[in-house]
Amino acid sequence: MEHAEVLVERHGQLGQLILNRPQAMNALNHAMVKAVAQALDDWETDDGVTTVLISGAGERGLCAGGDIVSIYHDARTGGSGSEQFWRDEYHLNARIRRYPKPIVTLMDGVVLGGGVGISAHASHRIVTERSRIGMPETGIGFVPDVGGTYLLAHAPGELGTHAGLTGAMVSGADAILMGLANHYVDSALLPTLVAELAERSVSSVVGRYGQVPPESALAQERWWIDSAYASDDAGTILERLARVGDPAATAAAQTIAAKSPTAVTVTLAALRRARALSWLEEALNQELRVALRALRWPDFAEGIRAQLVDKDRNPRWAPASLAEVPEELVSGVFAPLGDQELGLRAPVAGDM
Repeated sequence: MEHAEVLVERHGQLGQLILNRPQAMNALNHAMVKAVAQALDDWETDDGVTTVLISGAGERGLCAGGDIVSIYHDARTGGSGSEQFWRDEYHLNARIRRYPKPIVTLMDGVVLGGGVGISAHASHRIVTERSRIGMPETGIGFVPDVGGTYLLAHAPGELGTHAGLTGAMVSGADAILMGLANHYVDSALLPTLVAELAERSVSSVVGRYGQVPPESALAQERWWIDSAYASDDAGTILERLARVGDPAATAAAQTIAAKSPTAVTVTLAALRRARALSWLEEALNQELRVALRALRWPDFAEGIRAQLVDKDRNPRWAPASLAEVPEELVSGVFAPLGDQELGLRAPVAGDM
């Protein structure tokens, strides 16, 4: 069992799921998604399990995201495997959000992309001084998914727009400010916290170990973030960032300019649409529409090639500029999928 990609353990009243691919920073593959979903199914009706804990093996982080290299190779042969992976992953994201028992996630170290999806929808999301959390999809020609558009769109002000377009990682304190996490604990205390979850309630354990987070760096930058990103046009945002006169704003503009123009444009549109949605499930339905269209974009394969396959860090985006991204492409990615719809339903009163 120590070689399983998800370790499923019981400790007293605690059911623990450990993502166990430390050599790949616990990147999620399809088998791991199904293993987590199966454990949640089993424990939902098990009266001996009162709390579920999701953590990652190794010292580098909870999860570096989905297994993008596998998606790259699958996309080159049709993409059917990626489609089913995303369907099951998005169902799992929604399941975590609505799970009837407390789910504690240790967002320690690096938490990216799919790692955010498996952790930031839980009831008790713990960050530490080592947390580095982000949705870096625009850098590989993709768009934030796993409910990321919903989380970012509902962050205070334009913080989510900033994080979504730049793909920048944020600290644990920033994550709490943005609503991606809700508890701060020193990483040295995590082993003791986990041990106590086996015997005590989540509220009492978190109450004992939870700390006031340090000051958020993003909070100090909202004076330019909220004004510069308050546009539905990515080109306008870049122009405003360039005029701020702050080094951090200039760096943000340069970062966005280096991302896939198609991905940046669609990400901004997806965030604006997600801001008007009331439920995570609605955003996940929208994200599948975008993901299946993005799978066919030249930028998706090119971005993965440049960042993770050849690793030359020199993607050749097509089109090469924001001005060249066709309006019909942007509107088309949100069109219903017909029989291919994800079909998650918004919760009724009794489900909330």
